[in-house]
Amino acid sequence: MDSIWLGGAEWLAVLRIGLGLWWLESWRHKDKKGWFERGTGIAWAADVAAKHKWNAVRSGFDVVVRPRPKTMAYVVVYAELALGLGLVAGFLTPVALVAGLLLNLLYLVLMIHDWAEQGQNAMMALISLVALGAVSWQTWSLDDAMGLFQ
Repeated sequence: MDSIWLGGAEWLAVLRIGLGLWWLESWRHKDKKGWFERGTGIAWAADVAAKHKWNAVRSGFDVVVRPRPKTMAYVVVYAELALGLGLVAGFLTPVALVAGLLLNLLYLVLMIHDWAEQGQNAMMALISLVALGAVSWQTWSLDDAMGLFQ
């Protein structure tokens, strides 16, 4: 593989780290007080789910999220933080990439009508897939330093 400035493995590490920074920014800009104390994030998602054209999304939300809004707020917010930290540090990278891919696909399906969000979720999912398939944890990662996922 030919590349400029860095080798292929290093460029994949840059891509992985960039994705991690994107997750950290998603976590950073959230109004945590709103999410945790007023339930704004889950209330917004409940409104989106209630109007969704697919019954599976409406019923899935009603079964999984609606009965436990406070818990789900913490799950969403801290999942984004954990994904960001894991990808930037390259720790448990394949797990973080699969979890991030699934979370982006959930966001994509929930917000199927919100085109502004669709681009972000589609690109983050694509980066996760490429980083997973190209074994992006082989360089500049704790996984590599610890000999994990060889």
